[in-house]
Amino acid sequence: MSSDLLVDLHDELGGDDSPSAALDQLKLVPEKQWPQDDPVSVSKSATDIKSLSDGSHMAWDDPFYDIARHQIVEVAGDDNFGRKVIVFNACRMPPQHQLNHHMLLMYLKQTLDKYVESDYTLIYFHHGMTSENKLSLSWLRDAYREFERKYKKNIKAFYIVHPTMFIRTVLIFFKPLISFKFGRKVHYVNYLSELEEIVKCDQLVIPSRVREYDDKIRMNLKPSVVPGSISPAHSPPLPFQQFGVPLSVLRDRGADSDGIPLVMRDTITFLQEKGLQTEGIFRRSANVSLVKNIQQKYNSGEKVNFFEMDDVHLAAVILKTFLRELPEPLLTYKLYNDVVNFHSVDSASQAVTVRNMLMSLPEENYVSVRFLVQFLAQVSAESEVNKMTNTNLAVVFGPNLLWAQDAAMTLSSIGPINNFTRVLLDLHQDVFSQ
Repeated sequence: MSSDLLVDLHDELGGDDSPSAALDQLKLVPEKQWPQDDPVSVSKSATDIKSLSDGSHMAWDDPFYDIARHQIVEVAGDDNFGRKVIVFNACRMPPQHQLNHHMLLMYLKQTLDKYVESDYTLIYFHHGMTSENKLSLSWLRDAYREFERKYKKNIKAFYIVHPTMFIRTVLIFFKPLISFKFGRKVHYVNYLSELEEIVKCDQLVIPSRVREYDDKIRMNLKPSVVPGSISPAHSPPLPFQQFGVPLSVLRDRGADSDGIPLVMRDTITFLQEKGLQTEGIFRRSANVSLVKNIQQKYNSGEKVNFFEMDDVHLAAVILKTFLRELPEPLLTYKLYNDVVNFHSVDSASQAVTVRNMLMSLPEENYVSVRFLVQFLAQVSAESEVNKMTNTNLAVVFGPNLLWAQDAAMTLSSIGPINNFTRVLLDLHQDVFSQ
């Protein structure tokens, strides 16, 4: 930490002459100010952790296994603007003496390392942070210092869900340490319903305790100011609607003679001509209002011309958004278990196995998967320029090709899905040779 920042912090707190004393004052926030929303939070935390202990995506001898098994840190696919979502759950943290906080910081850093080259969103669920499991202020200071520019550059938003007066106070204390640009990315979210503007809550692994707490605080509001429910009733699809509509319906709604949906055909045609050599294609987000505007145009039957807009990242985000908003994933729920268990398939049999899996898809799904994969192979062929290898493309597209029907996306499922997607890209010529 630079000396000028320490001096600024010292001045902000109006403390002693030594910079270290200023930091020490951060620890003077009374313990009782840590939120105690749930009087049985500690026992519930232990129950949650026990139920999660079998869900780690790591081998038991991995150095981060003891951290990962608590599922404090999760990855949840993309948000509504094409950015990867990293989730931190305070209520899943065990008591301090049961968790190595330094290892937690290293695990968070290792998780972010896989995604920081892409634009990403961080969501922090604060409910459940108590005096028993709280992170020290020195840990928060070290975390901010540990995450150098490459981590901060591509984080587009940091959402603090269910903030308390304490967490707001902590951020005020840390204001001298936080850059102006990073500070603008911090947002408070008071209710889960507000998250729907950012990410589909159904795809998040939101702990039951957090949902229960949200229900409790919503019930205490006057009916006239209660925010909308997390999953509002869906209105009937518009006559020309392209987003959120089954592929079987889209066959009769603008698909070409090969059965490729209009949005996929438009975006991929443009990207094949204009985007193959764009560095970081599919890693950047796009202007939020533009994304919504394009969706509205498609859904109302208006013609969309990406060549007129000439925005590679906008077209890339629209393609990912289209896939993510399908009522059923492109690879279908039927293939979910086969994909998640694909790692056990012998390498010599992988091409045949993948081919047979894809051949079981409905025709409209199969032709769309083939069209997409053949395009992604073109992107990968230019990876020396665009930096998007098959592995990188799999990280981007895996969660948009498949998700579970009855469970949110977690690190334990994302890994196998991404692995299958990479193999599909690696072996695409053999898979689609017949």
